[in-house]
Amino acid sequence: MSDDTIRLVTIGRIFRRRGRLLTILAVVGALAGYGTSLLLPPRYTTSASVLLPGAWEERELLTQAEIATSSVVVDRAAGALGWPGVDGIELRDRVSAAAADGNIVKISGTADTPERAQLLSDTVAEEFVTFAAQIMGDNTDPEKAAQPEALRQLVAKTTRRINELADEAGPGQSVESVQTRTELAKLRTALQEAVDKLDKADPETDRPGMVVMGPAARPAGEAPPTRPQLVVGGALLFVLFAVIGHLAAARVGRRPRTGADITAVLGTTLLGAVDVPGERAADRPRGGGPRALFRRLLGVDVRWDTPSPSASGDDESRLIRYRRVCARLRDRLPAPRRLLAVVPEGDETARRAAVQLAAEAANDASPDSSGGGLLTLRVVEVPVSRPMVPDRAGESGAVIVVSAGSWAAGELAGIAEACADAGHEVVGSVLAGTVWVRPSRSAGRSGRSRRAATPVPAVGGDAAGGAK
Repeated sequence: MSDDTIRLVTIGRIFRRRGRLLTILAVVGALAGYGTSLLLPPRYTTSASVLLPGAWEERELLTQAEIATSSVVVDRAAGALGWPGVDGIELRDRVSAAAADGNIVKISGTADTPERAQLLSDTVAEEFVTFAAQIMGDNTDPEKAAQPEALRQLVAKTTRRINELADEAGPGQSVESVQTRTELAKLRTALQEAVDKLDKADPETDRPGMVVMGPAARPAGEAPPTRPQLVVGGALLFVLFAVIGHLAAARVGRRPRTGADITAVLGTTLLGAVDVPGERAADRPRGGGPRALFRRLLGVDVRWDTPSPSASGDDESRLIRYRRVCARLRDRLPAPRRLLAVVPEGDETARRAAVQLAAEAANDASPDSSGGGLLTLRVVEVPVSRPMVPDRAGESGAVIVVSAGSWAAGELAGIAEACADAGHEVVGSVLAGTVWVRPSRSAGRSGRSRRAATPVPAVGGDAAGGAK
């Protein structure tokens, strides 16, 4: 698992084998989300639209959106609202503005009730329009602002002088006086037209004013995250963290999973691999106590990262594997052949394989057995936390039976060291795996398999364990 790519089948295995734990975590996450919703007050959001008539560039619209949420506008809105304990600094976090298509600036307000949210959006929009009108109407340059008025005064003074010259030219009895009065009248008309053009070019009338497009709509529901969203989000978040935790633990873990890895850790030879019919109860470790009950309640008493058992052949094919292991043990040992079958405590698959191996060794008393004599195996279970193997009592060595992927390298090495400390030479290891049982093809073969599967008590030992 540590070197494999994470696939969907791995995720599916987590949900299948840790469904109870994930369900409990989902309920806890939903409760956590509900508790968070109680701590967060409800929020309601609505928007008011302000239309900017005329031609506006995109950067100008963005500037107007920034002005709508500026401290000046928000402070004025806070003063107009007059809410107790709410100032412009607090309102600044509740107000936002954005430029939309069609020269529209949307001003959004958030409050704890729909009515207050509507009032906040409308008030900020009105203050924004008022402030923008003041900016567009006022001229901050005094000299530039005084130039049009000075020009009007000069035109008025010039017009009066023209009238005076026209009066001095006489009533128009001569040709010269008539021409002079005509030229002065043209000059007076041209000056008046210039004044009219100057009035039309006034910056105050260059661009039409902004318009609030009606009151903001009263929100019908809470702004996200709502209480249902927090509940669902909490459940999904807890489940997601649980799945990520399982994947991280499996990737970081370094449990030997192949026969070569296990034999390398134990420092011995692999005698063979045997199959154990899969049973739901066999995958669960034995033992009682509050801790075991709690693990069984959460559904974490069975490993999830082991692959699904493959389909097995008939009983005869499985028994052949046990006989081959027994034959290899007889070939490796002189007579008498008395061994300890050491099993890690809690490894139910390995314990069942060791019991079946001891039963097959006791049943195989054929005359053509090499070397003569029987092979006797005494099954003992050794705790992995503090491994303790019984001292020699006629046994000539030990064989370690384990299941793949169930124990860390340090735990397996501790069992091998405990065997050496008790004076037992580890003559080999047996790898036990779980398989699905296919229906037997013949009744006779099934009857023989059931008789062979019945464990025969080992000589001088207890198949249920011996480590104390």
